[in-house]
Amino acid sequence: MDLMERRALLRTYANPDRKLDYIVTLSGHLPGIHTRGGGERQRIVLRYVPDKLILETRSLGVYLEALAETVWSNPEDLAVTVLTDINNEVITRWIEVAVDVPELQHHAVDTHGVVIEDRQPGWDNPALLKRLARI
Repeated sequence: MDLMERRALLRTYANPDRKLDYIVTLSGHLPGIHTRGGGERQRIVLRYVPDKLILETRSLGVYLEALAETVWSNPEDLAVTVLTDINNEVITRWIEVAVDVPELQHHAVDTHGVVIEDRQPGWDNPALLKRLARI
């Protein structure tokens, strides 16, 4: 699936109140990707402060299914792809993408995680973002 087809899977609807800053949290996984022992999956957590648009929950699931068709060399590449795609289609005020994957390269390492964030220039709401530590 090419870039434009993948991004087209991300559907949106209008933000009900653009004057408010609030955090939307969605979490999921790449379907069908498990460790040798089973049960653990590549987990993705998306948190964002919407601007004009809200990401449709179902479309995130369809998008994650499409991402599972690609072999990702590392979680950093996966996180950057998700952040870039969502920034392109949803255009958030602030966004954070966290990826946590089972690590199979060495028996002494359980998981490999990455957290990446971005924000619109000039947007800042430290009181709201401070609450994330409690969520």
